[in-house]
Amino acid sequence: MGKAAAKTAEKNVSPIGKYLKNWRTTRRMSQLDLACEAEISARHLSFIETGRAEPSRDMVITLSEALEIPLRDRNALLLAAGYAPLYSETDIDAPEMAHIRTVIDFMLESYNPYGAVALDAHWNVLKSNRAYDKLAETFFPGLAGAPGERPNMLRQIFSDEGMRPYIANWDEVAYYMIQRMHREAMHAQVGDPTLQLLEDLLKREDVPRRWHLFDVSAPAELLIPVHLKIGDLNARLFSVITMLGTPQDITLQELRIEAFMPADEETREVISALMEG
Repeated sequence: MGKAAAKTAEKNVSPIGKYLKNWRTTRRMSQLDLACEAEISARHLSFIETGRAEPSRDMVITLSEALEIPLRDRNALLLAAGYAPLYSETDIDAPEMAHIRTVIDFMLESYNPYGAVALDAHWNVLKSNRAYDKLAETFFPGLAGAPGERPNMLRQIFSDEGMRPYIANWDEVAYYMIQRMHREAMHAQVGDPTLQLLEDLLKREDVPRRWHLFDVSAPAELLIPVHLKIGDLNARLFSVITMLGTPQDITLQELRIEAFMPADEETREVISALMEG
């Protein structure tokens, strides 16, 4: 195919075709891999990606499931294909979420005496348990926000008035967080708060230029230790993230419980003393 023909073909690719190809590339799947997973022919998939065939609504859902695409992005795929969104996004404070809030409270309390928070997709703290509040009160003086305000954990980590002065290995933690944000922002739509949050953090003068790019070679660390230090008091923690099972609501799929567990015996003793005090 000549260059002119290739450019013409690229222009004719449908939005749904581009979305699918981008997700397939992200998942490191060949057309044959995805076709086998979705139980369709590779030829049919190729036609969809190049705009020579229009997928049915059920086909979009099938391909989304095969690619394990998040619900929010599945709605975007459906819209790109000309269909109405399928998945709802219910506010966590809505009356119909009362049972879910009870479940979240139970999960947070079960982590005591270790700190735990419930976070939304944009790192806003929805709820916290007693142990986290005690940990924050001890290591992050003056961190408390306005009543009713939902603090953003990432903004707190990067703020000189927040957590940053008390994180001894801040460079390591902040770099990991930025890379994680880059990964989460890869498929974000225009106007997504994730993009704005990442942009705001990268505007900081103390953020190295190399952090502005997603480092594809950087290993996805399973456990990132956080070393908190204030005066002679030290605590080394690692986080454990819990997601809800197989929700069919965007809010629930994006919600996560992040618990902060002691990384050594010294930290275990520090936390025990704080909770007894």
